[in-house]
Amino acid sequence: MSSNENLLSSTKSEWIKFRSVRSTIMGVVIFAVLTIGLGALITFAIRSHWNQNTRIDKLTFDPVSTSLAGTLFAQFAVGVIGTLVITSEYSSGSIRTTLAAVPNRVRLAASKLIVLVTSMFVVCEVVCVIAFLTGQAIFHGVVPTASLSSGPVLRSVILAGVYLTLLTALGFGLGLILRQSAASISVFVSILLIIPILMIFLPESWRNDITKYEPSALGQAMMSTSTPAQSFGAWTSLFLLLAYVVGVLVIGTTMLQRRDA
Repeated sequence: MSSNENLLSSTKSEWIKFRSVRSTIMGVVIFAVLTIGLGALITFAIRSHWNQNTRIDKLTFDPVSTSLAGTLFAQFAVGVIGTLVITSEYSSGSIRTTLAAVPNRVRLAASKLIVLVTSMFVVCEVVCVIAFLTGQAIFHGVVPTASLSSGPVLRSVILAGVYLTLLTALGFGLGLILRQSAASISVFVSILLIIPILMIFLPESWRNDITKYEPSALGQAMMSTSTPAQSFGAWTSLFLLLAYVVGVLVIGTTMLQRRDA
C-alpha cells in the first residue's frame, strides 16, 4: 500500500474509535450544552437588566461576543476531548495494540489529529452559530442585535469555532507530551485559567505586554468584532494561536517517536 493509502486506512480506523468512545460523545454533548446553554443564560440576564445600563455601556455593547460567552467555559470541555483522544489509550494500555497496527508513529498521530480536528471543527462551527443565533433571538426587540450578513460578525462567529478547534488540537498535543489524562488536563487548565490569574500580580506595564499573548486573550480577540484594547487583531491572534498549537504538536509527535509505549 502507498503512504496515502496507509494514512487513509489508519484515519478510517481512528474515526471509528472516535465516534464509538463514550467519553468523546459525552464531551461533545457537554461542550454543546455549555456553549449554547450558558450563552443563552448570559444573554437573557443582559436583556433583563438592559435598561439599567449606562449610555456608555449601551454604546460599547458587543452582541456577538456576549452571545458567544459560553465558549469561555466550553473551551475546557474541548481541551478535555482533545486530551482523551490520546491519553485514554495510554491509561487503558491499548496504545500498544494501536502501535502494533500502525507502527509509523507520525502517521498514527496525523490520523488521530485529522479525525479530531475535522470532527471538532464541524461541531464547533455549528454550535457557535446556534449560540449566536440563540443570543440574537433573545436580544431581539430589547437589545441591539447583529447579523451574520455583516462581515465582522461572520468573521467573529467563524473564528470562535476555529478557536475552540485549535484548543482541541492543543489538548491533543499536551496529551502526546504528558501521556496522562490528569496531568494533561491540569496543564491545559493552567494555561487558560491559572496563568491569566497570576498575571494580575505583575506590574501593569508588564501585564499589558504579556497578557495579549495568552491563548485566552487571543481567543477573545478572535471572537470580537473590533480589536479589544491592549490586544492583537483577530487574524494576528489566529496565527499566533496556530503557532502555539503547531509547536506543541511538533514536540508531542517528536516525543511519541522517541519514547516507548
